[in-house]
Parts: sequence; C-alpha cells; structure tokens
Amino acid sequence: MNKLFIDRGRTFWIFQSVGWLGYGMVRMFHGMTVGQPMADYYKLIIVAIAIGLLMTSGMRRVYHLVRGLSLPVVLVTSIVLCSVLGLLFSSIETAIVPMLMDGFEPPVGLARFGNAMFEATALFAWTAIYFGYHYYTGFQEQQEQALKATAMAHQAQLKMLRYQLNPHFLFNTLNAISTMVLENARDDANKMVTKLSAFLRYTLVNQPTQKVTLEQELYALGLYLDIEKVRFEDRLKIEYDIDERAKPMLIPSLILQPLIENAIKYGIAPSMDGGTISVKARTMVDGRRLVIELSDTGPGIQDIEHIKSQSGSGVGIANTRERLAQIYPGDHVFRITNLLPQGLSITIDVPSEREAPAMARSY
Repeated sequence: MNKLFIDRGRTFWIFQSVGWLGYGMVRMFHGMTVGQPMADYYKLIIVAIAIGLLMTSGMRRVYHLVRGLSLPVVLVTSIVLCSVLGLLFSSIETAIVPMLMDGFEPPVGLARFGNAMFEATALFAWTAIYFGYHYYTGFQEQQEQALKATAMAHQAQLKMLRYQLNPHFLFNTLNAISTMVLENARDDANKMVTKLSAFLRYTLVNQPTQKVTLEQELYALGLYLDIEKVRFEDRLKIEYDIDERAKPMLIPSLILQPLIENAIKYGIAPSMDGGTISVKARTMVDGRRLVIELSDTGPGIQDIEHIKSQSGSGVGIANTRERLAQIYPGDHVFRITNLLPQGLSITIDVPSEREAPAMARSY
C-alpha cells in the first residue's frame, strides 16, 4: 500500500481508471435492467466516462487549492462543486443521447437534469475518495515526522548522557601528560598519548545509539584502563572474569567506561594503597540474558537509594541508568550493592543479542 502511494500522480490516475471503470460497469448493469439497446448504449457509457474523467481532473485542481483550508470551507466547496457539475454532467449527457441512440428526442426543460442526482452522487463518491486518500497520506507523513523527531530526540539524549563525562576524563589525561613531559618521563607520556589517541578514535567511530560486542567494549575499556594505569601505576589493579560465550553479545558502546571512571575517581584514587577493579561477564537463562558485574574495593556509597546525579559520584551511575532505560525500556536490570567489608558492586542485566556477520568490524 505504501509503495502505491509513493507517487501521487500515478496514484491519482490509478484511482481515476479504476473508479470510472466501476462507474461504467454500474451504468451498464443499469441499462440492462431497464432494457436499453446495449449495441448503442455502450457508446453513451464511454462518452459519460470521458466527461467524468475531464470533470474530476478539473475538480482535482480546485480541491488542491482548498485542501489546506478549514473543514467547513472544504465541505461547502465540495457540495457546491459536485452539485453544479452533476447538473452540467446530466445536461451534457442528455444532449448527446439523441446523437448516439436512435429513437430519443432531445430533452427540454428540467428533463435535461434527469440524471443529475446519479451523476452528483458519483462525483461526491469521487470527492470522498480524493480527500480520504490525502488525509490518509497526510496522517502517515505526520506519523513519520513524529517518529523521526522522537528518534532524533532519543539520539540527542543518548549523546548527551554518554559524552557528559568525557571532558573531565580528557582534562585529567592531558594534565597527566603535561606533568610527565615536565618531569621528562617521555616514554610514559608517549605511551599515554598513543593510548588516548586510540581510545578517542574508538569513541568517534561508535555512536551512542550503536551497539558493539562485549569483546569490542572490553577493548575500549582496556585502552581507557591502560591510560589510567600510567597515572596510578601499581595502585590500580584490574581483574577480568569473562565468559567466552558472553564476548560476542551486543551492548551499548562505552556503557562500561563511565562506571569504571567513577570507580577509579571515588573508589581507588582517594586511597593511598589504591585498590582493585573487577570486571565479570556471563550469559544466563540459557544464553538469553547477558549479565555484567563491575566491582571495586573502594568505600562504597553511603546512601544508595538517593544517589545524586547532578555532581559527585552519581554522575556516571545516573547517566548509565538513563542510557539503559532509553535502550532497553522495561527489559533490563541495573543494580547497585555495597560490599562487605567495603566496596561497591554494579550489576547490568540486559537481553542477549548477537552481532550479525555483516556488522563485524576489527579494531
């Protein structure tokens, strides 16, 4: 149906042909029921169809002008136009009948409008189809525009949520590189610049609405953690426990980095001895769910139920929660738990999705 409505000019003539062909069949059936001589009557029907085609082509131009006006104006225009053209249609048809069929005298007076009711009804039916088609296609276009606007707003919100922490991370990294240069730690500075370049390239390639495999996400996370390990050295320890079956599963790009950044800033950095960050991933429920757990050995969060999202340690957590809610509405789990004797655990549970072969990329 949508393919049919793509070209409005073609659609108009399809409706014209089918509609007036149906009109001709109705007239033919009517002539048979009243005993008209069909050998000549079909000529009248062909002429009537030609008149109808000419009239409705003109009506199309008039309706195109009034289509955007108020409903009362459209209704009044349609009624007046169909009534006048119905009278004209009937007068032309009855004037032609004696030329096409023997035994018919030219009608006089009101007899010339004997078919006006039938012809006006046919034109009213054509009008209803015309406006019905345009209102339908207009409604479809409005729906498409609304969906596009919603999608654009959705993407804009995801971009805002993902990039909110990036300036802070970039500032810290550049500040650390500057310190290394001043201290003549050129090898470390060069290593950090290389890692930062690779990490930023990854963030540019992958859009916030895009999903990547867990293996690709861990690659990006490794780049980020390598940068942080240059800063923290032995104070930052990383542990991985990744199920091989979980690696091909899809997750939103850079969904883990804000949580790890949050753990380093508030769980590892304040401690003189540093700490450990653990990353675990596995499939559950016969492979239908992907569960990722991030934990650190920091002090945890005092009031988990009221995490602040405007500033402080709640920014990364709040942003990730919002992204998951946007991408997996009603079909995800985001759980935060304080560990004993200390530490914080964040669990993400989302539906398992596998990457299609055509989507595969290398990094």
